[in-house]
Amino acid sequence: MQYLHSMIRVKDEQKSIKFYCDLLGLKRGKRIRLEDCYLQYLTDEITKTEIELTINDETPVGGYSVGNSFGHFAFLCDNLDEINKKIVEMGYKWEVEPFYMEEVKTRIAFLLDPDGNAVELIEKNN
Repeated sequence: MQYLHSMIRVKDEQKSIKFYCDLLGLKRGKRIRLEDCYLQYLTDEITKTEIELTINDETPVGGYSVGNSFGHFAFLCDNLDEINKKIVEMGYKWEVEPFYMEEVKTRIAFLLDPDGNAVELIEKNN
């Protein structure tokens, strides 16, 4: 068994690509047209795990609600201070600024993607 991808519906494909590719470093993969939507795959080049963006032809006026079941995506990064520079330059803001979490002996932080999905960044232990 191998984990392949998670799917999220997005309101604005370009904003999501900017966030996940330009900020977090995922790479665009295949893009598929289905009957009522496009699927855009974004790939983590290290593990090859993907996030599938679903762009429906008809999107609810207010976008989609995240709900209360999904928690967050988690990404491992080399240095939260370097990521912070990109976040500031690109106009994003932390939901929870970087802090040291004693239980896991590393720093973590949270931000929201353009559709309100939580993303956790975990600093790699060296």
